[in-house]
Amino acid sequence: MILHCVFLRFKAAIQEAEKQALYEGIAALKEFIPGMVDVKYGHNVSPEGLDSGFVDGFIVTFEDSVVRDYYLNHPEHKIVGERIVKATDGGLSGIMVFDLEY
Repeated sequence: MILHCVFLRFKAAIQEAEKQALYEGIAALKEFIPGMVDVKYGHNVSPEGLDSGFVDGFIVTFEDSVVRDYYLNHPEHKIVGERIVKATDGGLSGIMVFDLEY
């Protein structure tokens, strides 16, 4: 299994409804990508204060790295990904990705 963890630093002007729409766009990719097991998303609730401004995010669970790679190159993912990049503070610098295999 692969946990594809994406941490976001949204622009200050982004409304909660827009964040929700982006997360729902990621979750909807399950319809197109066999082996995309689960999607969780929301705000960082850690009390440690070590988020470096990445206070929102989502985690996608994939069956394996083959499915993850298919997701990364899927045209529907690229559409949602572009929307996310436009919504983050600094574009790509407002996104941090960490994949964990277990």
